[in-house]
Amino acid sequence: MENKFIVETSARHIHVTAATLEALFGKGAELHNKKDLSQPGQFACEEKVTLVGPKGELKVSILGPVRPADQVELSFTDARTLGLSGVPIRESGDVKGTPGLKLVGPAGEVDMPEGTIIAKRHIHMTPADAEAFGVADKQIVKVKLDTARPLVFDDVVVRVSPKFALAMHIDTDECNAAAAFGQVFGTIV
Repeated sequence: MENKFIVETSARHIHVTAATLEALFGKGAELHNKKDLSQPGQFACEEKVTLVGPKGELKVSILGPVRPADQVELSFTDARTLGLSGVPIRESGDVKGTPGLKLVGPAGEVDMPEGTIIAKRHIHMTPADAEAFGVADKQIVKVKLDTARPLVFDDVVVRVSPKFALAMHIDTDECNAAAAFGQVFGTIV
């Protein structure tokens, strides 16, 4: 296996529970797939939610399917736009003690008490990918991006699951810093 993998930019988005979806879009609301994402079973939805912070608002896409907990993933620039401070860098799902936001949909509002994170940059791998790359779940690696502004990202967590497809995810601030536009590949160094 060549030591390269696709690097994708994960823009601001939200994951919602079934209860939050109904509160925002009405009883019996369902998510509608707008576009499949690289991770199996994941999709960008037609439905959007407005995030309301102390100093601003942002409209974001919901990613489906519904999840067991609400979670907003932002960049640091997005957090500043909303007026949020202290938003931690965390792995997806690790939301305890994080800032909350008001969520506004066409049928209602939800005060999300916690769940706002800056997603830690990470590589999704299957067990076979991890074996081929010689890495393990939760291992921290460095990844070089070969772009017009080459950059080595440190502190990249490897996430291994048979449910994943090989891809690295960075946020929009990281994308802009590395000029990681279009099809970009990373290499573990």
